[in-house]
Amino acid sequence: MKNNKNKKAPFQFPLLGRGVGVRLVILLVIFTGFAFMLPDKKPTIFLIGDSTMANKPLDDNPERGWGQLFPNYFTNEVAIQNHAVNGRSTKSFITEHRWDTVMSRLQSGDYVMIQFGHNDQKVDDSNRSAPAHTLYKQNLIRFVNDVRSKGANPVLITPVMRRKFDEQGKFVDQHGDYPGVVKEVAAQMKVPLIDLHKSSEALIVKEGEENSRRLFLNIPPNHFKNYKGKEEDNTHFSEYGAASMASLVCQSIAAQNLPLAKYLAPSDFKEKFAFELPKIYKPHFKRDTFNILNYGAVADGLTLNSAAINKTIEACAKNGGGTIVVPRGSFVTGPIIMKSNINLHLDKGALIIYTSDFNQYPLVASTFEGVDAARCQSPFTAENLENIAITGEGIINGNGFYWRPISKDKLTESQWKNHQKMYGGVLNESKKTWYSSGKALKGSLTNNIGKLAGGKTLQDFEDVKDYLRPNMIRIFNCKNILIEGVTFENSPAWTTHINASEHITIKNLTVKNPWFGANTDALDLESCKNALVEDCHFDTGDDGICIKSGRDAEGRKKGLPTKDVIVKNCVVYHAHGGFVVGSEMSGGVNNMFVSNCTFIGTDIGLRFKTTRGRGGMVENIYVNNINMKDIAAEAILFDMYYMAKDPVVLAGEKREPPVVETKPVDETTPQFQNFYFRNITCNGAAKGIFVRGIPEMHVKNILIENAVLQADEGIDIQEASNITLNNITMLSKNTNPVTYILNSDNISINNLKYKDSAEVLAMVQGERTKAVSILNTDVTKAKQKLRAGFGVTDAQISWEVSQPAVDTKKKKNRGKSK
Repeated sequence: MKNNKNKKAPFQFPLLGRGVGVRLVILLVIFTGFAFMLPDKKPTIFLIGDSTMANKPLDDNPERGWGQLFPNYFTNEVAIQNHAVNGRSTKSFITEHRWDTVMSRLQSGDYVMIQFGHNDQKVDDSNRSAPAHTLYKQNLIRFVNDVRSKGANPVLITPVMRRKFDEQGKFVDQHGDYPGVVKEVAAQMKVPLIDLHKSSEALIVKEGEENSRRLFLNIPPNHFKNYKGKEEDNTHFSEYGAASMASLVCQSIAAQNLPLAKYLAPSDFKEKFAFELPKIYKPHFKRDTFNILNYGAVADGLTLNSAAINKTIEACAKNGGGTIVVPRGSFVTGPIIMKSNINLHLDKGALIIYTSDFNQYPLVASTFEGVDAARCQSPFTAENLENIAITGEGIINGNGFYWRPISKDKLTESQWKNHQKMYGGVLNESKKTWYSSGKALKGSLTNNIGKLAGGKTLQDFEDVKDYLRPNMIRIFNCKNILIEGVTFENSPAWTTHINASEHITIKNLTVKNPWFGANTDALDLESCKNALVEDCHFDTGDDGICIKSGRDAEGRKKGLPTKDVIVKNCVVYHAHGGFVVGSEMSGGVNNMFVSNCTFIGTDIGLRFKTTRGRGGMVENIYVNNINMKDIAAEAILFDMYYMAKDPVVLAGEKREPPVVETKPVDETTPQFQNFYFRNITCNGAAKGIFVRGIPEMHVKNILIENAVLQADEGIDIQEASNITLNNITMLSKNTNPVTYILNSDNISINNLKYKDSAEVLAMVQGERTKAVSILNTDVTKAKQKLRAGFGVTDAQISWEVSQPAVDTKKKKNRGKSK
């Protein structure tokens, strides 16, 4: 027998039986395995600094630190903790043990972004003073070493600029040696550096001495409940300023490709980060209110209230601004002349009706379709102002039926008779068009838009005055504009015309005009910059959301492009176009960002129009997530032969195609380039995509990706270069052909899906056509793959064909008897 005296017993957990212990071991193994499957802890960005970075109360308080807006520009793959505190220096942040708190939470792989300096400069404050070359530098070195001791990553940021200009308008740097010390430490210790001192100075100087005020808290008292107000605060930021500074930090992260760059949030547009989108300043107003009833207004739908309303505006302006209240009721008025720092607020149930008495609207120097012109006074006029708003849930009615000409073929017989009965007016010689008066009819015979040129004065147009219809809302050369919540309807001409203005916020605006309302664009942004159009609903007789920048020589001379515009979450019903650029675009258009919009029943969905003579450059247009239904003409249109006619040909109307000829390129030649469209659907249209340039200047650089289009006709590309269509489903009723290409080059069509048994997949013509590629497309579904002609041979077209999927089960069963 073997001696088992010294044999060890199996290990058992104390106080547990053998079976229970084994089971616990198994559970530990299982849990350990699961632990390896758990996702890695996401890193945390710790922000430490002073009031320019710190979080601020949100309740009725305008101040923000840039660190408060910083998380908006990052994905949820990283956490952000803002430990910055008002009034702190490197010294006080340490002595108050705030740094100890950060260190107790800091883990390997985290980041610490460090920005101090403003309060370290305060030599008379012993609690905060930290001389630049001694204690300040020592504290920065300590921060870096401490962070690295935890396996984390320090990032040094130079102090953000205060705003100061001298008497000559030259910017003054107030930070002494502190920025240089930050750079010195960063270089010495090989720490990533964000030079916010330099980039914020560049931004302030770019904005200019006056406009840079809106970056900071230069806000008088009584604007916010929880902010006392200060006429001059050039250190702390408004929300617009904080967002701008946070974006500068992000820009540096991206430009240096720092490890943090992988966490930067994308925007709705693949080519842009969220921080790169335009920033828009939103105005605010004194909390004082002025009710128009207290100044003699009468809500009876009859009394003319022009004097009472404008008297209220004058009183409000003398008070330094505030809110003018239009209460529930019907108020008839003539032109309302706006003043700076005023919010015209229409309560729910308030109705402003502009009088049908044309005598209340004198001829004034204005603009129309991009040129200086005599026009009747706009019902709402704001010129050369700042901080203005129209808000509330009320309605403004322009009484446009009295003004607008109308063709008989756009009404039923009974509507035609009733219109004449209700609104008077006269008919033209053919009896097919109604005009408001003899003056309006006379103006139509010359088609004179009132252009103030060649020595013409306002008096020269009195005999055609009624033809020169006013735009209902005219805002010219203004800054900081808000339109929110209201409804504009029945406009005499353009409904909301904002010209040569900046920092425009339009939210929850509704525009309603009859489908036959001539020239009733819902919204025209002309030569404007920094605009947000969000959550709006438009139903009108002309273009919906329209971008312009002046016309022909006048527009080119002014050189004021429309740029940096965001349009999102808008719905356009009837209109000539959902989102439109042109045709007056002579000053240029760039940086448009359009997303998450719906167009239902518009003549054209995305419409870009111009013509020879305009000149100007339209470029950098980004579009994403557009859904369309029942589009009368093209879903997507680029047309450089705009004819100033309705996009849909009326019954019996004949239109000749444009004469194709090549002209010399000069300043009058328009240009379209750099368009990026993604994720577009259209359920019903006359044509899916139509691109038509001119021989001397092609439409260039268009990307359309991920689109599903159902239309009568397919894709038509003429006189275009560098066009890329990726992942397009083009289901057209007419498939002869699905795709037509004429005199175009560098055309790439990748993964095109189309209707089974299509007649012709691609018709390619024109002696100037070259470099056409159709890739990853199943050509077997078409009866004829290619029809080439007029200078094009089959050899000029390159194909990379995808084969249809094969059913392997059927293949195996082939030849077997049943």
